[in-house]
Amino acid sequence: MATALAPTFTAPVTTATAPLTSTIDRTTLVRRLIALLGPEYVLTQRGDLLVYDADGTHEHALPDIVVLPQTTQQVAEVVKLAGAAGMPVIPRGAGTGLAGGATAVRGGIIISLTRMNTIRSIDYANRRAVVDPGVVNLHLSQAIMPHGYYYAPDPASQKSSTIGGNVGTNAGGPHCLANGVTVNHVLGLEVVLPDGRIIQTGGVPDAPGYDLTGMFVGSEGTMGIVTGVTCRLMHTPETVRVLLAIFDTIEPASATVGNIIGAGIIPGALEMMDGPGCKAVEAAYHAGYPDDGTSIILLIELDGLAEGLDELTTRVITICNEAGARSVRLAASQAERDALWAGRKGALGAMGRLAPNYYLQDSVVPRTKLPQILNYVTQVANEYKLQTANMFHAGDGNLHPLLLFDRREKGAIERTLEAAMEMTRACIAAGGAISGEHGVGFEKRKAMTIAFTTEDLAAMAKLKRTFNPLDLFNPDKVFPASQGCGEIRELKASAMPAAYAKIAEPRPGDPIPRARGPHYGHGHDAHGMEEMNAPGGASVGGVDEYSHTSANEHGTTPAEIDDVAVPAAND
Repeated sequence: MATALAPTFTAPVTTATAPLTSTIDRTTLVRRLIALLGPEYVLTQRGDLLVYDADGTHEHALPDIVVLPQTTQQVAEVVKLAGAAGMPVIPRGAGTGLAGGATAVRGGIIISLTRMNTIRSIDYANRRAVVDPGVVNLHLSQAIMPHGYYYAPDPASQKSSTIGGNVGTNAGGPHCLANGVTVNHVLGLEVVLPDGRIIQTGGVPDAPGYDLTGMFVGSEGTMGIVTGVTCRLMHTPETVRVLLAIFDTIEPASATVGNIIGAGIIPGALEMMDGPGCKAVEAAYHAGYPDDGTSIILLIELDGLAEGLDELTTRVITICNEAGARSVRLAASQAERDALWAGRKGALGAMGRLAPNYYLQDSVVPRTKLPQILNYVTQVANEYKLQTANMFHAGDGNLHPLLLFDRREKGAIERTLEAAMEMTRACIAAGGAISGEHGVGFEKRKAMTIAFTTEDLAAMAKLKRTFNPLDLFNPDKVFPASQGCGEIRELKASAMPAAYAKIAEPRPGDPIPRARGPHYGHGHDAHGMEEMNAPGGASVGGVDEYSHTSANEHGTTPAEIDDVAVPAAND
């Protein structure tokens, strides 16, 4: 029987941290990295580094070094060397992220985990597999499919995104409505901590103690680097039915979503796409979608035992018709089902027919608020002179408005980001969240102050600091950093009882990680927020002026201080 990751854990150090000083210089660091990994797996030339200067977003920042380890021990040794050099460490999977989570905004070392791509073991009896973080999501399902199993989380990027990256953002996907997102399918983790120690979490069902596995999932590399994942395997459904329901307007389509769930039916997937999206997808893939540019579709998948599934399908068709569907079509073959899903999962690739660039939003709203929010999305897009297309996980209210623009047009990026923030605010006001599966990363961290109270943020920052006291693991991600130094110290103090306020005071010798790269002056960004004056060193790393979409252009500079992190209680 295959063995899952062992359920052992060594507590991280939470005592006072020493000032951040470099004990090795860059030349020595590179030499030691080459000795550890080999020269072909340590990248330092600008042309090589440019490959890693962005993920799937519009933020660009050049790392100082990129390394490609192949084992957990190598990752741990790289982390130790980075710590000795005082350099940030940024874990990276396939680079498909959509929130800037793998961008080296302070420079530093990007640890690319794509060479760690082995399925270590498969235990069908206990329905689990242990995989490296660089295993491509779809490859796991393909490996176990002949045995009647699959891995449930299926982001649209599953042909290229890695399981380690999915863990970092707690990725979802169309088929997560009934089965849950990544955190519901991760049973244990192997993690390298910021001091280079290796721990294992979970691995045993119903183990006592804190749920450290759940804590690391979705932490976006800010507390540890995942080097192994124990995945839950699901039995392949005996029977599958796929329906394509077509509506004239958004209101009856949205009502159908609520009516299906309200009837106690939880489909395997329940997706929605608007007219512009359908038209572009149909032209690209010939999936069988309406191409009139106005029709709304629902893609509904029902699965389970063959007995009773036909009756359930009839019930769903009736619900669609009663809500005002223009037509409802049942896919008659596996080929037709595959075509319908190929259109949905390849939708982003078709957007180039509408505009050269897009910005993909990821917010969540209650299902009952879908019509109001989608109408508001159209209103905001019109005000900012942007095209939109909508394709999203309607069953759980996870919206993905696509804002279409041409980055060559002066001010287009700023205008797009402002519109996106307006939409995010509306989703929060409607009782939703700023992200359903893409994570917060660098791009959405300003929105954290809208979604969470100061007390909430301080509690999260305290947890992060426990594991990452020097803020060298994926810095400037998740937490907002638009306030001035004094204001953040006030936030720290006001977020805690008076008895704890003292530990939030700055101390002589406290490490203050500085932004790397060019100097930033005072100014105001497109949102009217004052930029921070974060002087940097003369290094290759940092958000660089070469980028046409640098953080400075967006008005978001790297943090000068350690987010809103609160020092450990015994500092």
